[in-house]
Amino acid sequence: MVLYPHPVVRLPVVCQQCKNPKCASNCPVNCIHYLDGVVTIDKDECVTCHNCVISCPFGAVFTHDDFDVPFKCDLCDGDPACVKACPKQAIQYVPKHLIGQTQRMRHVLNYANMRQVEYVEGGEKKVLKYVQAPIPDRGGNQNGD
Repeated sequence: MVLYPHPVVRLPVVCQQCKNPKCASNCPVNCIHYLDGVVTIDKDECVTCHNCVISCPFGAVFTHDDFDVPFKCDLCDGDPACVKACPKQAIQYVPKHLIGQTQRMRHVLNYANMRQVEYVEGGEKKVLKYVQAPIPDRGGNQNGD
């Protein structure tokens, strides 16, 4: 999603794959289904009423002239094309349990004042460096003296 003229904001809007999706509960023909963690729109059953577009709290159901019915992310059968196409690898597809681990790791690193962490990805050892900031002592001295 890009806003013009100002400010220029580039923001991916993706489906949250809700377990009880509002888009499905507001569909008059029940063409939106939640199965195996993925919310899908049955294109053959859809009557293009756009209730799903209006009711999605994340704005993740779209319409476009190139498509006959509203569409949304369906995770590309577990191999999302957006993840493969992202030039900066800013989009990642990870199991839900790793999302919590990521949040916990971020908090641990903040408290531990770590400068870097080593990890293995795809069999390759990598180092993730963090911004170095002065560590204040308990007396309020910012120099650590």
